[in-house]
Amino acid sequence: MPHDPTAADNIMHGELLAENGMSLMVSDAMEVGGQAYKKGTNISLSLSGDDETELSGYFNKLAVGGTITQPLEKAPWGDSFGMVIDKFEIFWMVNITAAKSV
Repeated sequence: MPHDPTAADNIMHGELLAENGMSLMVSDAMEVGGQAYKKGTNISLSLSGDDETELSGYFNKLAVGGTITQPLEKAPWGDSFGMVIDKFEIFWMVNITAAKSV
């Protein structure tokens, strides 16, 4: 991908870690193929952790008035994963880490 000098101040990856081990990650969208930004595509947010009840609750609340683009379900890598565009047109990904086998 060619260097885009207008993206110099964008955030590639940012992460906040909560005391309960949950992670909130954010990144600015990168313009690809000359596509213009539209509301909701300028950032994406990801919630990750192992508390299935809490994260499922967040996913369901984000879906109210929004659009589920990938239902929260078991993913090929073993975790539960889903994607939703909330009522403010912000893109969210939720990943619930699978319990480790002993």
